[in-house]
Amino acid sequence: MRKTFITNHNIISSLGFTSEENFRKLASEISGIQEYKRNQGESYYSSKVDKEKIDSAFLEIGNIENYTTLEKMMLLSVTNILNESKLKITKKTGLIIATTKGNIDTLSPKSKFYSDKKRSYLPELGRQIQNYFGFKNEAIVLSNACVSGVLAVAVAQRFVKDGVYDEVIIVSGDLVSEFILSGFTSFQAISDLPCKPFSKNRAGITIGEAVASVLVTSKKNKYAIQILGAGSCNDANHISGPSRTGEGLVLSVQSALKEAEIENSDIDYISAHGTATNYNDEMEAVAFERLNMLEIPLNSLKGYFGHTLGTSGLLETIIGIKSLQNNTLISSKGFDELGVSKSINVIETLVSKELNVFLKTASGFGGCNTAVVFKKIID
Repeated sequence: MRKTFITNHNIISSLGFTSEENFRKLASEISGIQEYKRNQGESYYSSKVDKEKIDSAFLEIGNIENYTTLEKMMLLSVTNILNESKLKITKKTGLIIATTKGNIDTLSPKSKFYSDKKRSYLPELGRQIQNYFGFKNEAIVLSNACVSGVLAVAVAQRFVKDGVYDEVIIVSGDLVSEFILSGFTSFQAISDLPCKPFSKNRAGITIGEAVASVLVTSKKNKYAIQILGAGSCNDANHISGPSRTGEGLVLSVQSALKEAEIENSDIDYISAHGTATNYNDEMEAVAFERLNMLEIPLNSLKGYFGHTLGTSGLLETIIGIKSLQNNTLISSKGFDELGVSKSINVIETLVSKELNVFLKTASGFGGCNTAVVFKKIID
């Protein structure tokens, strides 16, 4: 089977429109989270992308009236990947769209696409991206709650390893909408301050929005990071609550390590999910203890971007890649006093350290869990 690599990537978020710009902001401990007002006048904290900046950038590649905000962000991100990689799309090029809710905002009467009912359907989102670039194969839409983005990496890896495709472009995105805010408010899960993952004083999540994209291929370049192994397991614990024992996450990590043919001691850094909810953070801490990974440095990036739902796993994978390449561990913003029962090694300040291998984990509603291991290529 062929080796697989991530060679190109892009992030569009409140912190910038490139991976490098986003990483620089994180290295300076700059967060994209700000205070906003809802229609009812209530305040909330979120990380949002400036829509005027999106439209201004999109004018260079298309008509802003023809696409939703999410579609414009996805098209901009994939355009960046294609321009940088010089990739020519063929019948052996795959496309994966990873999202939790897609164009759910078009169901609002305020949306100019409200009358186009099919626009809110996930397959239609895939078709919009596919048709714009002229992909020869139908877009695969992967929607598996908050593991969607990183699970797409695992799926793309298998497509490339097995020779189904020579390369796969993944683009993942979710927006902050009234639908999303109302949903998480009903769970009483939204923090009244910027989130504090793994902290004693955490009070819930901060919702964010972003788009991220990567090129998964068997052809490495000088920027390539190898995908060593992946695993995914659903513990079927509850529609929204994670397993208290971390069973699904433990099995996912064990599967990823087995495929990667490495030991847990080979992991230099963990990019954790870290939503800042009581149950999620505790579940992860329990899982990492069971995996004998308590000493490995870990962070959550939710204090910078908020929880970007299906995008979070892919966005955080890209930041992990940049961390490997820069031998830099990003602090877990918002962390103060340890608030979980296990002594996990949360990164509190920016650290310069030789890094070669990192583990990305994610968990989501319905009991889904995914883990992927990445390695720096040293020629």
